[in-house]
Amino acid sequence: MAVIFYFLILRPQMKRQKEHQQRLATLQKGDQVVTAGGLVGKIVRLDDHYVDLELAPNVRVKAVRSTLGEVVPPGSGAAND
Repeated sequence: MAVIFYFLILRPQMKRQKEHQQRLATLQKGDQVVTAGGLVGKIVRLDDHYVDLELAPNVRVKAVRSTLGEVVPPGSGAAND
C-alpha cells in the first residue's frame, strides 16, 4: 500500500515541485510570467525572495518569487504591451 501511495501521489508531486524550482531559478529580467493569483506581468527586477512586475506602463507590483506560476512564451497572446 505504501509503495502504491509513493508512486501515485508522492513521486509526481516531488517531480512537479522540482520543475517549479528550476523554473524559478531560470527567471530573467524581461520574462513575462503569470502569478498564482492570475496576474500577468513583465519582470523588471529580481532578488532572492521578491520580483517586481510591471502589469501596465508605470504600474508595478512586488510579488513573492515563489508565487510565480509559469513563464508566458513570447507571442502567446497574453503579451503585456
